[in-house]
Amino acid sequence: MNSRINNYGIIIKSVSHSYKTDTGVLPVLNNLNIKIPYNGFTAVVGPSGCGKSTLTKLISGLLKPDTGEVWLNNEKIIQPKPNVGMAFQNPVLLEWRNILENVILPLEIVPNKLSQLEKERRARTLLSLVGLDGFENKKPSELSGGMRQRASLCRALVHKPEVLILDEPFGALDAFTREDLWQVMHKLRKEEPFTGVLITHDLRESIFLTDEVIVLSGRPATNQCEIKTERSGNPKLESLFEPKSIEMLKNLRHQIEIAQDNQGNKS
Repeated sequence: MNSRINNYGIIIKSVSHSYKTDTGVLPVLNNLNIKIPYNGFTAVVGPSGCGKSTLTKLISGLLKPDTGEVWLNNEKIIQPKPNVGMAFQNPVLLEWRNILENVILPLEIVPNKLSQLEKERRARTLLSLVGLDGFENKKPSELSGGMRQRASLCRALVHKPEVLILDEPFGALDAFTREDLWQVMHKLRKEEPFTGVLITHDLRESIFLTDEVIVLSGRPATNQCEIKTERSGNPKLESLFEPKSIEMLKNLRHQIEIAQDNQGNKS
């Protein structure tokens, strides 16, 4: 791990990015600037198609920005890094491997000095943390959607990444399961610290899980506003119905409406 010269785990510095299409160049991000503190957790919200998923690819090193820089823990990103974990809406677990073997997979790819026994112990610890004790030998198809997503989170964290990227991880789940996994995320964050980015369309999710919510403008996206959630400890779901949370959600909805209007005017 690099010694830190600042307190930021992720720095997006003056990043712009475009895609080439059959009809010409499509600008997606424009002079985007984001700083996420070390071990901080930030949600990114905005209109559909504003570049949120492009942002995750830039942070992971899967894309290079046209202009600007991406830094993770004081290191400029020019290619994919092994210290990044990722989880998506679709868990993409391998059916020919049981749950334990699926969780261990990153430890078979990312260089490490763990023995097979230590790898299994690490995976079992995470599975226990998310309530999947006793399901280690099950195939993915034998688990519910929520249980598969729990396993996916374990897989994303098993190699102890310094940065965790979550791209709509709970978007395909029913409301009850989704809220249950919100509580699991708080537990994981307490036991397995990481610098995190959450891409989501669920504004309640954004203010319940993270320390800060960044609203992106309409495409090409830049910073529209940043809202501190001031969450601490292990908040209860009931806190979402408190006046402070209600006002925060109202503000976020208003900001996204502005972004949607601006994006429509640019089209």
